[in-house]
Order: sequence, then C-alpha cells, then structure tokens
Amino acid sequence: MTNNGSILLKAHALINGERQADYGDPADSLNRIAELWSVYLDKTVTGKDVAMCMALLKISRESHEHKRDNLLDAAGYIGLAADAIESDE
Repeated sequence: MTNNGSILLKAHALINGERQADYGDPADSLNRIAELWSVYLDKTVTGKDVAMCMALLKISRESHEHKRDNLLDAAGYIGLAADAIESDE
C-alpha cells in the first residue's frame, strides 16, 4: 500500500478547509443540526451525536456500494466527533 493514511489526510484537509469554507465552522454546523434534530426527535441530541450518526450514514452507504467519498466523509465525521468530545472535556 503506497497511500497509507492518505484518506485521513484528505479528511483532515476537508474538515479544516474546503468544507469549512462551504459550511462554516464544523462545531457550529453540528450544533445547529443537533438543535433541529432535538426538536424533531423530541430528545436532546448533541453535535457529537450528529457527527456519529452522519458517520454511520456514510458506513451504511459504503455497505451498499464502495465509493471512496463514503470513507472520506466517514473519516471526517469521526474526526469531528473526536473534536466535539475534546471540546467538552
């Protein structure tokens, strides 16, 4: 394997660059989504919950058919979940 960890580097670049430029600060975005999901689900949802559920969505899509984007986005969402946990500590 010549690309060891390349998807992780790309995910890091996306959540800290391109996607951030498109969607704003990831923590703010996850928290906005959490607020909406909380109302819809009538239970408290956190930004970490959103990131984990989005990673699961990407894993589900990957189980249907491989697309590198599924893995890239799942890695990015896991990274954002870790960031959310660390910011709460």
